[in-house]
Amino acid sequence: MSEAKGTGLPEDRRASIAVDLGAESCRVSLLRWNGSSPQIELVHRFGNGPVQRQDGLHWPLERIVEGVEEGLRMAAGLAPEGVRSIAVDGWAVDYVRLDEQGVPLAEPFCYRDERNVRAESDLHKKISAERMREITGVQQLSINTVYQLYADCEAGYAPSRWLNLPEYMLARLGGAPVAEFTNATHSQMIDMQSRQWSEEIFREAGLVRELAPKIVPPGTRLGNVSGRLQDLAAFKDTELIAPACHDTASAIAGIPALGDDWAYISSGTWSLVGALTSHPVAGPEARADNFTNLGAVGGANCFHKNVNGMWLLKQCESTWAEKGFTPGVVELLRCCEDVAAPKTLLDVDDPDLLLMGEMPQRINRQLRAKGAEPLDESPDGSPQMVSLIMHSLASRYSEVLARVEQHTGKKLRRLFVVGGGSRNTLLNRLTSEKTGLEVCCGSAESSTLGNFAVQLATLESSSSPASPEFAAEVYRWASLLS
Repeated sequence: MSEAKGTGLPEDRRASIAVDLGAESCRVSLLRWNGSSPQIELVHRFGNGPVQRQDGLHWPLERIVEGVEEGLRMAAGLAPEGVRSIAVDGWAVDYVRLDEQGVPLAEPFCYRDERNVRAESDLHKKISAERMREITGVQQLSINTVYQLYADCEAGYAPSRWLNLPEYMLARLGGAPVAEFTNATHSQMIDMQSRQWSEEIFREAGLVRELAPKIVPPGTRLGNVSGRLQDLAAFKDTELIAPACHDTASAIAGIPALGDDWAYISSGTWSLVGALTSHPVAGPEARADNFTNLGAVGGANCFHKNVNGMWLLKQCESTWAEKGFTPGVVELLRCCEDVAAPKTLLDVDDPDLLLMGEMPQRINRQLRAKGAEPLDESPDGSPQMVSLIMHSLASRYSEVLARVEQHTGKKLRRLFVVGGGSRNTLLNRLTSEKTGLEVCCGSAESSTLGNFAVQLATLESSSSPASPEFAAEVYRWASLLS
């Protein structure tokens, strides 16, 4: 270990960089040391979003790569002491298909492409949803990687190697091509007992097991920066580290909390609502409630549900923007604070509300189906529409957290909200009222904090990355950085 003697701080005070790939924006952050004080600076943020191509909804891969590399160059210019390490996290399930030389074969599909719904139905004719749950312990979602890969098969694409997006970016920078465990679990192709790729799922889906990347735990060293960024002095001997590549697992790693009385909501486009457990919780009751078990730092388990999140509001904003109404989220929330609580709430997880476009119309379609009066879909009706979304989300959070207690045996007292939703005071107040829990607002950039905490634990600890001791080191660094 290289900690400065007796300080608990690193002896090597070079900088570190965390890249967080988001479905709406991507961020490059720089961690530097000012004496004993860590300082984190957001160096570069650039917009992201799926684009409609002739064959479906895709991610603009080269634009993402260029944005990340621009941020890395900017960070290098701000760190004359050099950069010790880089790690990348991001949203799960989406991947890049590669040729034998590791070159992308096409832009990656977006998980919201409707081809996945058909693929999910078709795959379950070969292997049932129940059997897949038994093997993986993962929540049934059409966005999961397995259905996307099966959709590739149905489209006639030749079998190819593939990497999830954060791991692809690390490989592009010079790292070994891997599947980091927390990200791999969201593929719905990991056997939760062996913690390896499921031979049965690969066989039934007609996928080539040999083309899947090697699974590694968060905190794995992948090599050094190479290629066109290697010429920058700051990147001499810079290590590439696989953090918890799934941004939710990184966000949870960034929560400085101990004990067994807390739950989390990682709140952004999606809301991930659940608690950390020492092992998967995959009994028949949890399966019936469609909870998921995903990898966490140090061999722990994220037991939660994917709940629709700020996607609902963002899509309403997009629709209203077409009519010239662009007040922003803060103003929309302020204007709806005094609106009377709605009598009929939304089923926020209705599959129709997961799709792009015309969100006010989709919401009204559900209200009519429930026998309720539709709302004004125009910008004039935005206070009522936004209020309905916030109350519906808080109610759904309360339902899910009650089930978390039931399935895990935990007695919850605290609820940590991290991600962009940590700043949504209205939703957090409604959530506290609905759940009766103390709501603790964590960092809006918790995934970045967790990313850095894993980097520092990797560089400064001799513990195995898959061990509880490593998780304790991550907690220590997250506490220092918070």
